[in-house]
Amino acid sequence: MRAKLKKSRLVLCALLLLAPVVTWADTAQWEAPVPERITWQKTPIALALTVGTEKRVDFPGPVKVGVPAAIQSVLRVQSVAGTVYLLAHQPFEATRVMVRAVDSGAIYLLDLSADKQGDPTAAIQILDPEMGKPDVPAVGERPSPTLPTYGYVALTRFAAQQLYAPARLLHDLPGVVRVPVRREAVQLVRAAGVEAQALIGWRAGDRYLTAVKLRNLTSQAVTLDPRTLRGTWLTAAFQHNRLHTAGDEADTTVVYLISARPFETSL
Repeated sequence: MRAKLKKSRLVLCALLLLAPVVTWADTAQWEAPVPERITWQKTPIALALTVGTEKRVDFPGPVKVGVPAAIQSVLRVQSVAGTVYLLAHQPFEATRVMVRAVDSGAIYLLDLSADKQGDPTAAIQILDPEMGKPDVPAVGERPSPTLPTYGYVALTRFAAQQLYAPARLLHDLPGVVRVPVRREAVQLVRAAGVEAQALIGWRAGDRYLTAVKLRNLTSQAVTLDPRTLRGTWLTAAFQHNRLHTAGDEADTTVVYLISARPFETSL
């Protein structure tokens, strides 16, 4: 486990932001298997759980899970910022579970079952092709209330907390929803030897927020500068603006990018 880090400042172009006090998670989490992506097509999604092994399911945004009384005593469910953690304590037959999106009200159906046999599988990422489509009110219907807008500082702090703050301190921002990103290496930093990989993305109105892991692969320390980033970004904020040499516990950090278009398009 990585030792607790001292309070650090986010480098937001010329603006310095105080980052929240956080604890680095085990660096092995960065190498977790790529989630299996499933597109929601109005058909219940069958998920088989292995007793005693936690399963992670990522949704496009914050959700509430309705667990039928029949399996409440044998299934632990935790929903945090669009990610649902499922842990079966005992086997049970296929049972339908309803998941409701907090922001949009969309309903997803899962057919959950659990067995003592089974191999650990990758997390599940559920994609909703209707996410992001504007709601057009019918004739005579009042338009939905305008969602709140957030500044660059608030969005950057939100992203940092989602990655590093303890679960008890996490909170959702109304109107900020998860969007899928490709968890693969990209050429983001012009400095040679710095590997970049998108970790998680959100959409807040017409802005996109992406957290990207940066790792130094060289034997030389690297000082990060927003001006060396490829792409078109509204802001770029580093959790730490200096990467130690490869192999050091501080050879990795995260940059929070805000853009007017999705991450892949802005890169």
